[in-house]
Amino acid sequence: MAERRPLVAGLKPPTGVDPSLEKQFVFGDKTDPAKQPKPQAAEPKNQNSISRVPLTTRVRADYAAALKRASLERQLAGEFPNTLQDILEEALGPWLRDHGYVK
Repeated sequence: MAERRPLVAGLKPPTGVDPSLEKQFVFGDKTDPAKQPKPQAAEPKNQNSISRVPLTTRVRADYAAALKRASLERQLAGEFPNTLQDILEEALGPWLRDHGYVK
């Protein structure tokens, strides 16, 4: 049976790599928080923004295909609404209002 060695024994010694650059690459630059990019929110955080929750449902295959096609064609044409979410929200809004579920 072969002699067992620790994992680090198989590592090759670094060749011409600056250790400080290596640490910066691996761990990031944590010394100056101003240099780090700030994460941007997916939606603007203001008083007028509407929160969204995930909703899973099943629809007829022909509706799903037509919805996807409409979304892609509208995106290519630069028309709004063009995302599946926006198209569905625009379609559901009048029905919910007409039946008294939202004001």
